[in-house]
Amino acid sequence: MRTSICDRLDMEFPIFAFSHCRDVVAAVTNAGGFGVLGALAFEPERLEVELNWIEDHVKGRTYGVDFAMPAKYVGQGGGADATPEHLKTLIPQAHRDFVQGVLDDAGIPRLPDEFEHRAPKAAGLNVDAEGPGQMEVTLSHPGVRMVVNALGPPPPYVVEQAHAAGRLVGALVGSRQHAERQVNLGVDVVVAQGTEAGGHCGEISTMVLVPQVVDAVPDDVAVLAAGGIGDGRQMAAAMALGAQGVWTGSIWLLTAEADMYPEVTENLLAATSRDAVRSRVMTGKPARQLRTQWTEAWEQPDAPDPLPMPLQGLLYGEAAERFSRVHSKAFGGHPAGQIIGSIDRVRPAKDVVRDMVEGWIAATEHLHALMDAS
Repeated sequence: MRTSICDRLDMEFPIFAFSHCRDVVAAVTNAGGFGVLGALAFEPERLEVELNWIEDHVKGRTYGVDFAMPAKYVGQGGGADATPEHLKTLIPQAHRDFVQGVLDDAGIPRLPDEFEHRAPKAAGLNVDAEGPGQMEVTLSHPGVRMVVNALGPPPPYVVEQAHAAGRLVGALVGSRQHAERQVNLGVDVVVAQGTEAGGHCGEISTMVLVPQVVDAVPDDVAVLAAGGIGDGRQMAAAMALGAQGVWTGSIWLLTAEADMYPEVTENLLAATSRDAVRSRVMTGKPARQLRTQWTEAWEQPDAPDPLPMPLQGLLYGEAAERFSRVHSKAFGGHPAGQIIGSIDRVRPAKDVVRDMVEGWIAATEHLHALMDAS
C-alpha cells in the first residue's frame, strides 16, 4: 500500500488526517497514517504547546501542520488596519442588528455584562502578525515533515523557510489552474480537493478534479485526493485516478479523540449528505458546513450578503459565543463534508484507519478478481 509519498514522509499508510484536535492527530499518526494539525486557532505560544504535546505522544513519528493563509482578505499587509479591534469596526451595524435579531428570535440569551470574551479567531485574521511566528515554532519541531496552506498559494516565506529546513510544502487546490500555479511557486504536494469536502472548497467534484490535477502537475509532485473520502473503497478509487494518497477531514470529527461540543456531535451523527451545505456565512469564503439555523437564517430574503474574510468570521465568532454558551442544538454547526452522511457512530481513530486499510485491500482484490475473470 506504500506510495512514494509514504517514503518521503516516513509514514506507513498514505492516509492524511486533518484535524484541529491534537489528540486526533496523534492517534492517526500512531495508527500508521499522517496526522495534520489545523493551526488556524493557535497563536505561536499556543502552537508551541500543541506541538510539544504531539511530539511527546507520537514518539518520533512524523506529522504535519496546516495553516489558513488566504491570498486575499481584509487587512492584508498587517499593521493597525489588520488588528481585530479595527476590523470589528468595519462590520456594518445592519449586519450586527440582523445577527442579534436572529439569535433573539431563537431565544438565545444575550451575554451577561461580566462575560469573559475569548480572543477572536477567524480565518484570515492575524495572518501577517502571527504567520512568521507560527512558522518559526513549526519548523523547530523535528516531527513536522510537511507544512500545508489551506487557502490559496502559501506566502513565499513559507515555501522558502520550509524548504530550507528540509520540509515538504503542501497546498489545497480546487482546479487545474490552481494546481499549476501552486507548483510554479514551489509546492511539493498538491491536495486536489473536490467540492464534496468540508471547509473551504471549490465547485468541481473530486472524481473530475483529481485526474485533471494529476495530468497537470509534474511526476515529482505528489497529488492527494480530498473530498468525499471516508472508507477504503473511496481511497482505492482516488488512487486509481492517480493520487498517491488521500487527505481526509470530516471522518475524524466523529472519533473518540475529537474534542466536540455534545450538541455538535449529535448533529453530525444525525446529518445526511444533503445537510452539508456550501456557504460563505461562517468565514466569508465558500465553505461546506452543517446546515443549521445559522445557515438557514442567511438564506432568507431579508438577510444581508455575507461579509468578506475575516469580517464574516468575526461576526460568526461573536454569535457563536452566545449560542455555544447555552449549547444550542439548533445552531450547533461545524465545517463538514458530504461524507458525514455515511458516518453513524463514534469510534476510535485507530479503528477508522484500520477499516480504511482493510477496505482498500478488499477493493483492490475485487478489481484484480475482475481482471482474472476476463
